[in-house]
Amino acid sequence: VQLQASGGGLVQAGGSLRLSCAASGRTFSWYVMGWFRQAPGKEREFVAGISRNGINTNYVDSVKGRFTISRDNAKNTVYLQLNSLKPEDTATYYCAADSAGNWFVVAPRRRDEYDYWGQGTQVTVSS
Repeated sequence: VQLQASGGGLVQAGGSLRLSCAASGRTFSWYVMGWFRQAPGKEREFVAGISRNGINTNYVDSVKGRFTISRDNAKNTVYLQLNSLKPEDTATYYCAADSAGNWFVVAPRRRDEYDYWGQGTQVTVSS
């Protein structure tokens, strides 16, 4: 599956962005989806994940209550709504697909669990 992330940009602290990740090439609903981010000089970290059926979601603690992950299997797209952005959210955001797991399984948090990665979209939050 090929993944194309978009929606990043420059925003002031407290602002919002909506990231999208469009998939092509394989049946999108086969994949558990995750969003990761990587800031300069730091490791890539898990941000949010969503099960194949779109019901089960999980988040890193630092974004709970501010970010929301969702998916539309009919449109082959996963979204990440970023609200109340902070300067420390500045990073390149990547979407990723995991081909393992059943319809309900929660998205894994480890990078090496994911089989496919998008190219990343830059989010910059100014203070």
